Amino acid sequence: MNWRQFLTPVKSVDADAAKAYLADKKVEDVTILDVRQPKEYESGHIPGAVLAPLPGLTDHLDKIDKNKPVMVYCAVGGRSRVAAQLLSGQGFKNILNLSGGFKAWTSDTAFLGEEKGLALFDGVTSVEQALTVAYSLEAGLKDFYETMAGKVDNDPAKQLFQKLSQIEIKHQERILKQYAETTGKAVSHETFESQALPGVLEGGLTTEEYANLLMPSYDTVSEIIELAMSIEAQALDLYLRASEKAVNDAGRKALVQIANEEKTHLRLLGELMEETLEGK
Repeated sequence: MNWRQFLTPVKSVDADAAKAYLADKKVEDVTILDVRQPKEYESGHIPGAVLAPLPGLTDHLDKIDKNKPVMVYCAVGGRSRVAAQLLSGQGFKNILNLSGGFKAWTSDTAFLGEEKGLALFDGVTSVEQALTVAYSLEAGLKDFYETMAGKVDNDPAKQLFQKLSQIEIKHQERILKQYAETTGKAVSHETFESQALPGVLEGGLTTEEYANLLMPSYDTVSEIIELAMSIEAQALDLYLRASEKAVNDAGRKALVQIANEEKTHLRLLGELMEETLEGK
């Protein structure tokens, strides 16, 4: 038995410090490790977190990069402290324990099980296919925002839905550019849209599924922003989970790049929320 794992001090950070630490990092720079049970993970988790329940943590060690920082969390901080000490005893050098655990995390969250949405990427064996699926997800959300803009009577809400739709159009253009840069082949919006997945938004859920899970209200700008943040957090989570399942490095890198863009979208939405709340 390696007694060092029970004696090594572990650095702990609170939720605010953890959020600040992650803010300027790319998604691939840090491993976020969730050591709770699958049902806990399913009910809510930090976007992009890798599920490795504490009882079977040693079975996941070969999947965790020792050269990257690891931020580990559980429900309130007890299990994660044990997990952090175990990782330290296994040669991990840069480990942070989230004190207060997920219950203290007040930032963006994802939900559902670790396999949810991954079926969309089944059979994806090339970067071209990965980007085609991603484009389709962006198109679904763009159409959703456009539909909502036509339904609401509140002018600020209508304008916000239109603005969110324009953001998704820009992201689609970015994916087309990434496709061209990666493959050396130009492709049109029409070609990608002909392969669209009907009714599926970013994050891998349908409009109806999001409505049933989030029970969104569209009466105020802040509620619309909250809905958008929930969808973007789920999208970030899905792209990162899909990148772990990618069958080649090119596909993985393409999905990680899109995940980083989703993280930027989340940051911008957070800033918009702050401006909205300050203006009340």
